[in-house]
Amino acid sequence: MARILSLGSALQDVYLIDREDLESTTIGEEAIFGKILVGTKVDIDRLSYEVGGGGINSAISFARHGHEAIFMGNIGHDPAGEAILRVLDREGIDSSFINFISGKTTGTSIVLLDSKNGERTILTYRGASEKFDNFTTDKLDIIQPDWMYVTTLRGDMETLSLFFKKAHENGIKIMFNPGKKELEQKKELVGLLKYVDVLLVNKTEASEIVPGVLLVELLYHLNGYVPITIITDGPMGGVAGNRASDEIYRFGIYEDVKIRDATGAGDAFGSGFLAAFASGKSFRRSLVFASANSTAVVGKIGANRGIMSGLEELHPMIIQKI
Repeated sequence: MARILSLGSALQDVYLIDREDLESTTIGEEAIFGKILVGTKVDIDRLSYEVGGGGINSAISFARHGHEAIFMGNIGHDPAGEAILRVLDREGIDSSFINFISGKTTGTSIVLLDSKNGERTILTYRGASEKFDNFTTDKLDIIQPDWMYVTTLRGDMETLSLFFKKAHENGIKIMFNPGKKELEQKKELVGLLKYVDVLLVNKTEASEIVPGVLLVELLYHLNGYVPITIITDGPMGGVAGNRASDEIYRFGIYEDVKIRDATGAGDAFGSGFLAAFASGKSFRRSLVFASANSTAVVGKIGANRGIMSGLEELHPMIIQKI
């Protein structure tokens, strides 16, 4: 098994779950939670406290798969931070590289969830996970991971550059799932790709980095920068290319299930892929597990409750070599 460092956010997710008052309403092309009136009190059917954030979700995937998982992120000295530490301890994740940010509370998301159809709106206070300029690359010399899994650092391209360069110098492989604020800085983002071993983006994000409309076209362009590229396309599945093994796959979804909560689906896919791939599974098999892991997560409420261990027996799914 591998040592995998997860770099990213840590949040407490507070779910407000309701069947009627949070029912979504469509107005034109937009869907809104249309039954909440300003100035009224609304009774919620259920309240659930979870933990999430890209760094936490991915670390849980790696730990459950049997890898030595380490999380580096920022939290506050508060009950939400204590909840995150309890989960990391329960999952067997090394939390010794967490930073406690003075004067900041732990990031928190309020998830308004329509339990009828899984639609949700998320209100997020980033708090201690707003900035990451306190991260120092000397920690990589101590951790000595085999892989570094990086989610959004809120557009902090300087910190990303320092970590990517240091990882490259130390022979640490990198899987990168950039966020909106990284994508807004296209020139800097493209400059980082020379250090990346696996890039995960969705179709819209891919089209913001390289020219193209079709998935295979976008994949071809991105594979010119990165050895392994995975582009997801929601319920349509996605495409993935591995330059080293000369493999390109088009894949569908693992299983058509009722979505209870889509929060964390992308994190489950990306970390699920790396959890399998770092275990020595084939490129194709790792894609299947990634899809299964994502499917398992959307079937439960919470961004990581459904994360799989890798011991499950997987059934066949649509995946075609092209």
